[in-house]
Parts: sequence; structure tokens; C-alpha cells
Amino acid sequence: MRISIGSDHAGFELKEVIKNHLIEKGYQVNDKGTYNKDSVDYPDYAYPTCMDVINNDAKYGILVCYTGIGMSISSNKVKGIRAALVSSVENAILTKEHNNANVLCLSSKDINADLALEIVDAFITTEFTYGRHERRVNKIGDIENGTKKQ
Repeated sequence: MRISIGSDHAGFELKEVIKNHLIEKGYQVNDKGTYNKDSVDYPDYAYPTCMDVINNDAKYGILVCYTGIGMSISSNKVKGIRAALVSSVENAILTKEHNNANVLCLSSKDINADLALEIVDAFITTEFTYGRHERRVNKIGDIENGTKKQ
């Protein structure tokens, strides 16, 4: 499985920990940057990571910034992306089971590396449960496509 990963300067260190963890577990990783702690703008890294997912160059995206909020907002502007800002293993599982999220956003401020790795592992190994959740995810797509009925 290939996973695309990106961060801004505030998420750089945690991104590197996650990237190394994924590689050690046998995943292929597309590192979309940033590659150091020099100040950068998070949308510049959210977009190429999300485009890897949209273009099937990666199954999932993982993005890290200081709060995770900027990455989440930026990602959810890309058609076809369902990004979730997650700070617990339970929510990582639920966002996959219920929302079929394809991009995980993390806060380097709010979670430590050990928890981040648990969240990442839960996110990439949990499957969408379909059923009533598929109907709801389809409604999200209808909103995105401008076809949602009132």
C-alpha cells in the first residue's frame, strides 16, 4: 500500500516519525514535504498530498501541522477528499468505519508521537463499514457535487 504524507514546518518532526514508522511496516510512502523546519504554508503541502489520493498514486493521505486544522480545511477543499482531524484512536477508527475518510490530519501540538502512530495504524487498517454509512457518505458527495436535494 502506498501512503502520501505531508506537513508544514510545525508538523515536520512528527511527519518524519510517521514516515519512518510506515516504511518500517512495509508501506510505500510519497513524502510531499516539507523537508525541514523552515516556515512554509500548509496548503502547499496539503494539495499535492490530496492529489496523490485523488489520482490513485496513494490509497490514503496523512497531513500534519501545528493544530491539524489548516491541513483539514485545505484538504476538504479538494473534490473527492474526506479529511478528518483526529486526536484519538477511537476517532481514527470511526472516521474510517463511518465516513470512509481518505486523508488523516494530525496536530503536532495536541498529540505525542506514540499516540500519533497508534492513530495512523488504526486509520490505515480500519475498513469502511458501508450499510447506512454509505448512504451518508453519498450525501456528502451530493453536497460536494452540487446535486444535494433540499
